[in-house]
Amino acid sequence: MVTLTGVTTTETGAAPGTIRSRLADARLYLCTDAREERGDLEDFLGAALAGGVDVVQLRDKSLDVARELELQELVARVAAEHGALWAVNDRADVAGLSGAPVVHMGQRDLPVPAVRALLGPGPVLGRSTHSAAQAATAEADPDVDYFCVGPLWATPTKPGRAAVGLDLLREVAATRPTTPWFAIGGVDAERLDAVLDAGATRVVVVRAVTQAPDPERAARELRERLG
Repeated sequence: MVTLTGVTTTETGAAPGTIRSRLADARLYLCTDAREERGDLEDFLGAALAGGVDVVQLRDKSLDVARELELQELVARVAAEHGALWAVNDRADVAGLSGAPVVHMGQRDLPVPAVRALLGPGPVLGRSTHSAAQAATAEADPDVDYFCVGPLWATPTKPGRAAVGLDLLREVAATRPTTPWFAIGGVDAERLDAVLDAGATRVVVVRAVTQAPDPERAARELRERLG
């Protein structure tokens, strides 16, 4: 595996089994853009992770590959400082080059066998799901380590993607998946109780923390409510 900083999957999360155990224990997963206009990505990540974020993913479609690789180094370093996991979104090549311990793929990205062929068994592999059938497929696939269900509400981070609502969350929860899974899409402090009542125990958030005046406090309040 080629890395740009010497940070490898083993160094960021110990053995693959340990990474998977940490993912299973994770409750709060944060997706953030690069915050290029504000220029505060490092400070923001430090605050959010200090507040209890378990997994952080840089998700910014405006970045070219060179810039993303550069910023993934920063994400890896700050995550390591706080004992958190970090994830690469969509790009198996970037995940391989950066040594990411977690890689996340959407339904229209590389299929699971292709990701495993490129990256091997080491990285934790996540999958987006938008229906009960997709969630069941992810649950049944031994190469999928976690999956997300959503978007629960319409969100500007996924334009054109129809909201699936809480009914899908209830349907998935009723199947009692053994694979860790997260509710995603418009989840914030006001909606968290409804998400928990529907059966989710893990959530992915974006604006609830990225747009908070105090990211550390926002993350801590969410994490405490997740248990």
